[in-house]
Amino acid sequence: MALPVKIQADLESLLLMTFIPFRAPATITMEKIHTKLFELASPYLDTRGNREHTRIAYEFAARLLDEEEGDPCVVFPAIILHDVGWKRIPEELQSSAYGPGSNDLALNRVHEVEGAKIAGQILLEVHYPLHFVREITEIILGHDSRKQAISASDAVVKDADKLWRYTDHALRAFAERFGMTTQQSIDRLTPVVDQWFLTASGRRMAAEQLLRHESDWGICQGNKKAG
Repeated sequence: MALPVKIQADLESLLLMTFIPFRAPATITMEKIHTKLFELASPYLDTRGNREHTRIAYEFAARLLDEEEGDPCVVFPAIILHDVGWKRIPEELQSSAYGPGSNDLALNRVHEVEGAKIAGQILLEVHYPLHFVREITEIILGHDSRKQAISASDAVVKDADKLWRYTDHALRAFAERFGMTTQQSIDRLTPVVDQWFLTASGRRMAAEQLLRHESDWGICQGNKKAG
């Protein structure tokens, strides 16, 4: 899916105004670039628990790339920056745009559009290669609303993002924000694995997380009965 004309125009204007041909010194590693991107993204991630969400999604992206196709030069910046647009949405409105029972798709779309703009600015600030900037911002622009992947890198980003939903951090967030019990979260997440995940590795990792939660939940329930 191509970038909307307005976003494309904004991005092209930024490119013309801010891009300076740049060759990274040999001492600059991808790890240092990722650290810098996290640093620049951090002010935009201090809402909705997004710093921890992004860190966890980043770790899943690394695991997925060990098994799936995808360009690390695209995947890692995209996953670091994919949710920066939530900062543009007032916190009191955010819960209506995501999570169980959410129905404000237009508001959810705002975080994608604004996130693509912010990500483009951040990537240009670190002089990231322009062809990667365009691909990364296009992935961010549809990371929730677009159900099919436009590339192998996009599929990895989508799966890494959704795998967070199957973690302890997510279950705690669901409980705090939506009043959901662990069992309710498991019941919600179990039937959608094949629907949500685009890679074989993503489906397997989600299933593994569910099995662990179900095992832990069974132990806790058993202990409660024994007590």
